[in-house]
Amino acid sequence: MTDKVLYQADGQIVTITLNDPALRNPISERETVDAIVAAIERLNQDAGARVAILTGAGSAFSSGGDLRAMQRNFEARAEQPALTTQYYKFGIQRIPLAFEKLDVPIIAAVNGPAIGAGLDLACMCDLRISAETARFAESFVKVGIVPGDGGAWLLPRVVGYSKACEMAFTGDMLNAQEALACGLVSRVVADAELLDAAKALAGRIAVNPPYAVRMAKRLLIEGRHSRLDTLLELSASLQALAHATGDHREAVNAFLEKRKPDFKGD
Repeated sequence: MTDKVLYQADGQIVTITLNDPALRNPISERETVDAIVAAIERLNQDAGARVAILTGAGSAFSSGGDLRAMQRNFEARAEQPALTTQYYKFGIQRIPLAFEKLDVPIIAAVNGPAIGAGLDLACMCDLRISAETARFAESFVKVGIVPGDGGAWLLPRVVGYSKACEMAFTGDMLNAQEALACGLVSRVVADAELLDAAKALAGRIAVNPPYAVRMAKRLLIEGRHSRLDTLLELSASLQALAHATGDHREAVNAFLEKRKPDFKGD
């Protein structure tokens, strides 16, 4: 893990922090892409992790693409468009693919502006909590490009097709309350309370049987593009596994015995 992305485990809750505050946490360059993908893969293999929080260091969640890097590459990209295709395919597009494989629930704690690819990164998370001063924009059109990181797939699934079109075609900025109104975030809290609120939500997830939570997330992910009969087949298979776990027995026994369950993750 490089210092561009920090990975910190606190019991069953992992906090992943984008850590380039001087540049407002851009995520488009190779070093940062590698670090984000490595953090997500590490999280997915972390048997002790029951839930994660993704946030940004400093005053921004993520400014998305690095405009200075874009400026430096004007001529090269104009002369060899195929290089840009490869840049995206083996660069930032690896991030949504890593998130798609992630079974651990992850909460975006949006502490400041989430712009362009930064907004799309927040949409890759399962839940989003916003600080009062956070701002959101699907701003690619403002710099004459399109979402190259999967935003055209992600955003409509979060806010609906019509609102996604409005955001993508105008590039307009949303404040936290506007993001709440369209379902982009589920909660807005005071800036100073953001991480505490995210940790509280994470704690409510972490108390549940970890295998059941991970399998429920997998079903929700697959449900975004599966037929009903296909999803039902997968649900039955995962349910067979869930019924065989020790945590299932513990949950049922604790409920009938009117006591707090003790889940071991087995």
